[in-house]
Amino acid sequence: MSAEERIASALKTLPGQHIVSSSFGAQSAVMLHLVTQQAPDIPVVLIDSGYLFPETYRFVAELTARLRLELRVYKPERSGAWQEAVDGKRWEQGLPGIESYNQENKVAPMQRAIEELDVGTWFSGLRRGQSIERSGTPFVERSGDRFKVYPIADWTDRDIFNYLKKYDLPYHPLWEKGYVSIGDVHTTKSLRDVDTVEETRFFGLKRECGLHELDFGKNFAKAQTA
Repeated sequence: MSAEERIASALKTLPGQHIVSSSFGAQSAVMLHLVTQQAPDIPVVLIDSGYLFPETYRFVAELTARLRLELRVYKPERSGAWQEAVDGKRWEQGLPGIESYNQENKVAPMQRAIEELDVGTWFSGLRRGQSIERSGTPFVERSGDRFKVYPIADWTDRDIFNYLKKYDLPYHPLWEKGYVSIGDVHTTKSLRDVDTVEETRFFGLKRECGLHELDFGKNFAKAQTA
C-alpha cells in the first residue's frame, strides 16, 4: 500500500476521533499535507512547551494558513517561568532532569489531548530511517482500543524531498542551517555544531522526548495514577 492508501484505510476502518500530531519540525509539511488531503477537518495536535524556536512558531502560522489546519495547541499546566523558578533549568540537570522536563512539557499535555479529544486513532510521521530507536516502527500499532498509524514509516529522505518538491511544500526554515531534528531551543543543536546526529537533541543523552513512547490505550490515565 502507498502512504495515501494506508491513510485512507485507517480513516475508513479504525476508530475515531482521528487526530494527527505534529511538532512542525523539519519535514512536518509532508504528513500534514498527506493526511489533510483526505481529512481536511482532522484535528492537528501541537504540543507547545513555550520553548520552541521563533522560526517554529512562524512555520506553524505559515502551514496552518496554507493547509487550513484545524490546529489544537496543548501546553503544560505550569508556564516556563514558573517551572524554572521552582525546579531550575531541568534540561541542564542531566538525564533525570531532561526526562522530568519532557514528562511535564511533552507527555502530560499529549495525554490531556488524547483524553479531551477522545482519540481513537492517532496519525504520526515517524519514519524508520530517522534513528535507531525508530528503526522498527510499524505501520500500525494498537494500545488497548486505540490505534497509532505511521503511514510513511518506510519513507526515505529522498521520498520526503520528492514529495515536498512535487507539492511545493517547505522544509522548516532552520533546515538549511543544519537543524535536522527540531525541538526546544535549549535542547536542539544544528548538525554543524556537533559531531554526530545523536548530539543534535538532548545533548546526545537521548533522542526521544517521550511522546511516542507513552501508552495511549483507553485506560492509560487511570493506569498511570494507580
